[in-house]
Amino acid sequence: MPRIKPIQSEVQPPVDDCPMKRALQFISGAWTPEIVWYLQNGPRRFRDLQRDLDGVSSKVLTQRLKELEENGILDRKVFPTKPPTVEYSLTELGRRFQPVLDSIAQMGRYLVKQKKFCPRGESKQNHSGLA
Repeated sequence: MPRIKPIQSEVQPPVDDCPMKRALQFISGAWTPEIVWYLQNGPRRFRDLQRDLDGVSSKVLTQRLKELEENGILDRKVFPTKPPTVEYSLTELGRRFQPVLDSIAQMGRYLVKQKKFCPRGESKQNHSGLA
């Protein structure tokens, strides 16, 4: 069999300080995009977010919320009640990610419509009736 010669890409690789990589670092990680998504309509409490994110453990949600707060994506406000009430909301920086997540969601809908995407554990045959 003849050996195929590799073709060099004409696209330059991202630079070390690539803006795309930097932006994706802020919203990478399990549950992070979903947390930002659910906060787009206003503040949510921990338990509300945990219900929104079916399957996330308290430990992981706590870690993600702390990371997002440290990265300036969300604010954490503690109310002086007994027990203390805590609300999370997006900062200005966090709100700037909304168009990005909207675009990703739009692409996901397109892929489902084109039958190019199936949720984990499902076959493409299960989605043959999608419009």
